[in-house]
Amino acid sequence: MAYTADAVLSKLSALNESHDSIATTAQWIMFHRRHAAQTVQLWFTKLRDSPSPKRLNMLYLANEVVQQSRARNKDDFLHAFSPIVADATSLAYKGASSDIQSKLRRVVDVWRERKIFESDVQSTLEARLDEIDRSKSQAKVAGFGGSMFGSAASSSIPSELSSLVTLQQAATKSASTSKSAINNANVNYQRITDLAGSSPAPTVYAAQLTGLLKTLANAEGAVTECIKARRELIKGLEKLLVTNRDALDTEEGQLSELSYRRTAIEGRKKEIEVQIMLRLPSSIKEQSPSDRRSGTPDNEPERPQVEALTPPHVQDHDDIYDTSSATKNGGSHTNLPSTLQQGSFPSAPGIEMLSHLASQYQSVPINGSNKKRKIEADDFPDLEGDDGIDADVAEILRKDSHA
Repeated sequence: MAYTADAVLSKLSALNESHDSIATTAQWIMFHRRHAAQTVQLWFTKLRDSPSPKRLNMLYLANEVVQQSRARNKDDFLHAFSPIVADATSLAYKGASSDIQSKLRRVVDVWRERKIFESDVQSTLEARLDEIDRSKSQAKVAGFGGSMFGSAASSSIPSELSSLVTLQQAATKSASTSKSAINNANVNYQRITDLAGSSPAPTVYAAQLTGLLKTLANAEGAVTECIKARRELIKGLEKLLVTNRDALDTEEGQLSELSYRRTAIEGRKKEIEVQIMLRLPSSIKEQSPSDRRSGTPDNEPERPQVEALTPPHVQDHDDIYDTSSATKNGGSHTNLPSTLQQGSFPSAPGIEMLSHLASQYQSVPINGSNKKRKIEADDFPDLEGDDGIDADVAEILRKDSHA
């Protein structure tokens, strides 16, 4: 079969997962290695239009071709696949089932072990797959959180920021895509420009340049999308900033108005208080503030009279000296001293009365020898007789003198 674009597409459409189908198609493609660049472009177009299982078969075909080319030291297809192998593999890997993804990972691991592609191409390819795995994990976490905590998360985000969250997510996703595309473009550009001095075959070099142009175009488109997402995010942020500035101006005006009203009301309250004070009676005006606070009434009741804690006077209590019995027995107080018989009662009872009686007698002089002198009966002129003291008292005094 002659080589044509339709022949290549026909071969690719008839491809299945059997080893014979993949090996036969790979041999036919390698036989027409002069058209390696065109064949790879047709292969990539067919891969994009195929479902996920068919994409796995297309990667198996590319694996057979590049490994056979490396074994035969034919670099035509290696150079043709290098610019687009990362995009093709990530396209087949994204959205595929876990079983297909594990098979694709096995193919990529074989390429790394056998060093089919250059190290920079291999690193870019693996980075693209890792990025897809990370985004898939984040999507699972977001879905889990949305199922259990979605209501709480949505309620915690203000409505003004919900649109900004979407714009920020779009900008982040675009930045990640553009970063990978830029890295791939830089790697391919550096590799192909370095090969310019080695004078490769014109057909091979033209295929490489075609692949590089496509890689640069992809990177340029990714960066354009990233710039667009960034501008949308900035526009949303500026809109939110303007809204908050307007709200701030309004709230500051409200604060100024409230402060003015509060000051005016305080002044009016003070004026009313002064008028109230001027209309009060003079007795209330002269009252001290402490008295007004304590609430003491103007007409305070008189305090109750309290009896003084003093001993009663002797003359107020006639029962201290029962004179009635003495009056009944003869009408004279023979048992009392003359001072008491005459009615001059001392004002102090008890021991004070005895001290008063002792003052009626002369003091007994004591000589310098400090010896007691015998007291005779004559020393007590009033001890006997009608005006004397009792005989018992006189006898006690004599005994004390002789003691």
